[in-house]
Amino acid sequence: MADDPFAVLREQMVQVIAIYAHYSGDKTGKEEFAPPVMQAMRTIPRHEFVPVEMRAYAYADGPLPIGYEKTISQPYMVALMTDLAEIGDGSTVLEVGTGLGYHAAIMATLGAKVYSVEIVDEPASQAKHNLARLGFKGIQLRTGDGSHGWAEHGPFDRIMVCAAPEMIPPSLIAQLKPGGKMVVPAGV
Repeated sequence: MADDPFAVLREQMVQVIAIYAHYSGDKTGKEEFAPPVMQAMRTIPRHEFVPVEMRAYAYADGPLPIGYEKTISQPYMVALMTDLAEIGDGSTVLEVGTGLGYHAAIMATLGAKVYSVEIVDEPASQAKHNLARLGFKGIQLRTGDGSHGWAEHGPFDRIMVCAAPEMIPPSLIAQLKPGGKMVVPAGV
């Protein structure tokens, strides 16, 4: 098996996430992220979820354009949101904003059953291809308006909104199990 040319960059990305977590802990309440989250970040090949022309930048800690006026989230934000949601084995998660599938892959690696909704057809199709090519299981995708959720698979243990709505859609609140958690970068 050939060496992974991105392994060192992935490890550096995880180290940067750990540093950011430490220095932002007073604001987030998390000075470090759970080891399974960090291991998922260390394992998932982020470069496989960005356009080919962006692969050289895949492990930089910033959002990257993926086309269609969309971005893949900053690695630190993916780790923070995942850690705050306490995604774990057996969790049923609704993800709003599939993008090219990276965050869904992280959550599935943590043992979650992921239902992901992407509003734009092209990235949704690319995400489906990416996840299948890399052998991810436990992820169902559909194209549609994620603010409506995916009621037929709810209620959900966790809801992860990977977009920044001005307000939290009431339909998503209605699809969250009692005691569940929703992570939404609202109003940013």
